[in-house]
Amino acid sequence: MSETPGASLSRPRKRITLLNYKGGCGKTLLAVNVAGYYALKGYRTTLIDHDRQNSAMHWLALRDRTAPPIHGINAGRQVSYETRSWQLHVPPEMERVVVDSPAGLHGHDLEELVQKTDIILIPVLPSDVDIHAAAAFIRDLLLDGRLRHAHASVGVIANRVRANTRVYESLKRFLSKLDFPMIAELRDTQNYVRAAERGLSIHDIRPASKVQRDVDDWEPLVAWLEQPERRAPPTISSAQGAPRMRVIDGGRGKW
Repeated sequence: MSETPGASLSRPRKRITLLNYKGGCGKTLLAVNVAGYYALKGYRTTLIDHDRQNSAMHWLALRDRTAPPIHGINAGRQVSYETRSWQLHVPPEMERVVVDSPAGLHGHDLEELVQKTDIILIPVLPSDVDIHAAAAFIRDLLLDGRLRHAHASVGVIANRVRANTRVYESLKRFLSKLDFPMIAELRDTQNYVRAAERGLSIHDIRPASKVQRDVDDWEPLVAWLEQPERRAPPTISSAQGAPRMRVIDGGRGKW
């Protein structure tokens, strides 16, 4: 993957929002890696952390000063002397805005977040619990009509994948039933955690050969982010059919 700053990517601002259906699906870790990718490519990047755990802001605090800069906004903590609009203000020069949404977002807050975004990413883990939770989450989005009336493109990421396993095949069958595209499959590896512990993304690791397999997994994802598929929102029925499997626990860690 080329490391020329801004190579072959468009410059108008885009807002990319990570949504989750339950905790532990890897939403925050994906958010910081999307932000890290764009910063490395020379984009003026903002990372907005709505999560009360402030994991994304903790990641930024750990970030080495020699790493490409990322502007952080702590949206999960209300500052008494600032208005909410001022607190969430994104500097006009920013080209990519990555939003780590709060867990269990619903109602007006969810509607407002969806209406203001260009791209929605939904990570799904390969487990029975997560597949059924994701199906319910997507169904609720469609029933509320928020996604149908928004202009955002929606993509699903198969996260923490272990290829050639039964549960992975079940995840692929479930995702194939959706009208949303599955835009990437990211393998289950500690490389992301080790990078995050240093305030880095997988793209920042040097030498790159240490994580080349994982960086290669991002090629279809970042290509889609720059030219996302535009299609009609899926029907309600397409979000309802999740395969039956025995329960496998998929919740793992705050990331």
